[in-house]
Amino acid sequence: MSHREELEKSQDVIISAIAQSMVIYGVTPSVGRIYGVLYFSDEPLTLDEIKDQVAMSKASVSNGIRELMDTEMVTKVWKKGERKDLYIAEKDFLKNFINFYVKMLRLERGLITKALDQTEPVIEEISQNPDSQEAQELASRDLELIQDARVYLNWIMRLANSMESGEIFKHFPKEDK
Repeated sequence: MSHREELEKSQDVIISAIAQSMVIYGVTPSVGRIYGVLYFSDEPLTLDEIKDQVAMSKASVSNGIRELMDTEMVTKVWKKGERKDLYIAEKDFLKNFINFYVKMLRLERGLITKALDQTEPVIEEISQNPDSQEAQELASRDLELIQDARVYLNWIMRLANSMESGEIFKHFPKEDK
């Protein structure tokens, strides 16, 4: 086996590991493979070039690219004389991690905040004008749980903001190569 073949085999092992690790974050292995192929590419690739390397349909590759672009793990680039869209991977794993988690934290906060904002007035009304002692006790308990949830939501927003601003690195510095 030539050194070139050994390097390609090693890249395949790493691409598989990237694909499997992305499952932990709720990303399908096929999207992880797309990212892995772009990660090892020195040049931007077209959908067709990616499709050939990951053995997926062009539609699946296109959907995967869109998902990776949403988390800023992949960027569309322009190249003079090229009519097809080209894509490159963000190769900084730390930046990918931060972008992904900030997006997920904000999504979680939005979903839970909407539910709390919708239900809290109803629960407060029941707490203030209960039709039974049991309803009053349950409403009071639920209001405490809502306050605990809001403390958590404020904390995750501060975490997301510190990740985005880089302030988190004051507490957990990046290591040099």
